[in-house]
Amino acid sequence: MIALNSPIKPNLVKLQQYLQQINDSGWYTNFGPLHQELTAQLQDYLGVKHLLLVNNGTSALQVAARALATKSILSTPFSFIATVSAFTWQNTPVAFSDIDQQSYNLSVDAVRCAFEKGCIADTIVATHVYGNPCDVAAFDKINAERGTKVIYDAAHAFGIKLGANSVLNYGDASILSFHATKVFHTVEGGAIIFKDKDKYEQAKNMVNFGLDGKQSATGLGLNAKLNEYQAAVGLVNLAEMDNILAHRAELFNAYRTGLNDVVEMPLWHVKANENGAYMPIKLTDAKQLKIVSQSLTEHDIQSRHYFSPSLDQIYTDSISYGTTNSQKLASAILCLPLHAHMTMQDVAKVIAVVKGALTT
Repeated sequence: MIALNSPIKPNLVKLQQYLQQINDSGWYTNFGPLHQELTAQLQDYLGVKHLLLVNNGTSALQVAARALATKSILSTPFSFIATVSAFTWQNTPVAFSDIDQQSYNLSVDAVRCAFEKGCIADTIVATHVYGNPCDVAAFDKINAERGTKVIYDAAHAFGIKLGANSVLNYGDASILSFHATKVFHTVEGGAIIFKDKDKYEQAKNMVNFGLDGKQSATGLGLNAKLNEYQAAVGLVNLAEMDNILAHRAELFNAYRTGLNDVVEMPLWHVKANENGAYMPIKLTDAKQLKIVSQSLTEHDIQSRHYFSPSLDQIYTDSISYGTTNSQKLASAILCLPLHAHMTMQDVAKVIAVVKGALTT
């Protein structure tokens, strides 16, 4: 079987060394030495500052929103459910505007239109869908004009750069997910990258029950820390990331070359690199999607209808400023297998099956 995804398997010899270090010190959580080491290494590797490790990507969104004093959001309907559920869970009003037909990201024009129609959201929540960067310069311009904020869901964008600059440096905050299925993982975990150091310091207290380094209460908080065992997995996996990202990008580009002029694929940001986080293809409609997915299953190849449905169809009590593009895409999008354990031969087989299904 060619699996849709297969998580990185941490090197057990290296991991055991870290686990022994944890047991010897007896420091298992609460910003321990491995937590501090992983923070420093990730900041260096990703080219960012003010990176805060947390227990998962959903907490990252919620803490970022609290630190930025978000009252309501305007978000993309084409993303994983947690992008929106993180906010609705804490009773933050949600509105949706449509996506760009080519990049699959939140449309800048649709966001402007939503504000012109009376949207009162103080924060834009945009996803770098499949790792493809949003039009960050345009969103920066909207922020400057309207005094809004931007939180980027960058769960798919580990290692993505715009030129020489990490995509994580844009917006008021960017969040990462380190779930086991992601390009880089700590089994479960995540991170927030803040533009402003004061917001970072505030959020660091928030994830520790609202307590500061002197154990004094500073305000409302929760427990959203990353523990030392998870940090150990992260340190082991991070040592392999150059090779993993290069291999995944090679597979991604082989797919895109092999399926060029066969199916639609997202138009990638011209200044961005690729990390091979996902391999999405757009079919003409739900009928064609079913034909291709069934053919893949018959050849023992996994695929996923991801993302579907459009989130405005789940959160029906939210305000929608039009989501035609998102709903159309959600009915016809299919993700093909892509992970670090795949080979070029695997990719060639998947391409052949997709082409065969579309020509029969």
